Amino acid sequence: MATEESGGLAQTAAVKLSEMGERTKQLGSAIQDPERQRRIILVIVCVALLLDNMLYMVIVPIVPDYLARLESESEQAHHVTGNSSTNSTQNENFDLQIGVLFASKAILQLIVNPLTGTFIDRVGYDIPLLIGLSIMFVSTCIFSFAENYATLFVARSLQGLGSAFADTSGIAMIADKFTEEAERSRALGIALAFISFGSLAAPPFGGVLYEFVGKRVPFLVLACICLADGILCMTVLKPFSSRTRENMPVGTPIYKLMIDPYIAVVAGALTTCNIPLAFLEPTIANWMEETMHSSQWEIGLTWLPAFFPHILGVYITVKLAAQYPHLQWFYGALGMVIIGASSCIVPACKTFEQLIIPLCGICFGIALVDTALLPTLAFLVDVRHVSVYGSVYAIADISYCVAYALGPIVAGKIVHDLGFVQLNLGMGLANVLYAPALLLLRNVSLMKPSHSERNMLLEEGATGLYDTIRMEERQRKKHGYSSSGNCVPIDENGTFAGQSKSFSEEETSEPEYI
Repeated sequence: MATEESGGLAQTAAVKLSEMGERTKQLGSAIQDPERQRRIILVIVCVALLLDNMLYMVIVPIVPDYLARLESESEQAHHVTGNSSTNSTQNENFDLQIGVLFASKAILQLIVNPLTGTFIDRVGYDIPLLIGLSIMFVSTCIFSFAENYATLFVARSLQGLGSAFADTSGIAMIADKFTEEAERSRALGIALAFISFGSLAAPPFGGVLYEFVGKRVPFLVLACICLADGILCMTVLKPFSSRTRENMPVGTPIYKLMIDPYIAVVAGALTTCNIPLAFLEPTIANWMEETMHSSQWEIGLTWLPAFFPHILGVYITVKLAAQYPHLQWFYGALGMVIIGASSCIVPACKTFEQLIIPLCGICFGIALVDTALLPTLAFLVDVRHVSVYGSVYAIADISYCVAYALGPIVAGKIVHDLGFVQLNLGMGLANVLYAPALLLLRNVSLMKPSHSERNMLLEEGATGLYDTIRMEERQRKKHGYSSSGNCVPIDENGTFAGQSKSFSEEETSEPEYI
């Protein structure tokens, strides 16, 4: 009897193991499906961007109060007493320390980005993404257990290093996997929505958890999510699997991209449009306390309503770009005008409810600019350079970092010397004056890409980053269409009918423009 029961249990266990094996095979085949893999990659990148921006902003309600408590405890331990001038000097030094701590992430990211962009172009997008997630995980754990300013500074700087890898490679991977302009704009728009949500939801998330369960819990939660995203990255992307990279195109050096006038205009717009957000974040709380006598919960929720117009701006721009792709420059210019007008209105607000309106306008305008111009960078690389996106999105990241490195350090000094009103008027005027510069991009959509790189990617043995492009190219050739979508006949050798250029001549030729 016992033998029969044990035999039945063994048989049941074998059946369950077999079912688990089948499900594992089905999951593996589903992951390898190109369309599903692209969606999973989008999820991985969006979670990485969400984590980075949550970690960037979650310290806002936590670290100043935590450091103030540490300083107070230190003074009590040493029984320090002093006059009002000494206390004023200490307060100024404390504010400077907080500003340097907040800016250290963007400063290190600004320094490292040119190197990471080149590194990404050389090795691909998946390994740098995993490196970035690993560094962010370590940084978040250090934040959780840090008990002094020096350790917090190291953690913040490490986060900048991780962001330089994760942010740049993630955005570049999206541009590489989503090759059609409409779907690329949609995918980048989704990524921007996650960035916005991370930045705006992190302060209340961190503040509530810090208030009720202490400093460590918010960072441990983010560390666990980061670890899960890293495991998913290794499972889906398999960054260390053996893949031949000899036939990968060599990306355009970052210094050449920086001197491209079209890319320079886009980079300048990204910096200028983010200055109001970067400069208001460290200064608006004190201004609200002085002018509106706002409560702490109002200060904590200042930016949260702006999340919804940001999402609306992303959605509208993606829809308009799909219908009228040649007007991307106009959407960006319109966004900069809205940002400028909203910045000028901020100092005139007298209540919390009134302040919400221009802040929503700033975030709406930023959504228009980012969603219109980030896909434009990829398109410019496609038509003017080589379709490898690490360096160009490193330039975009540098543009953001310039604003967010200056904000915590410079904004307070400007408010102290000139005033909050002058700060906002200056930022608003800068955005309005820069908007006409985007007219330089009005003919970008008419540029014709060179086919030399695409032809090179069709050689046998080219694997890795460009499988999607190669597969789509071959499908078009089967139907007798060119890679640019025009109805151009192609012969059985894969060359354009009536094309007299040799392959070597085409490779050395420059992209054509209309």
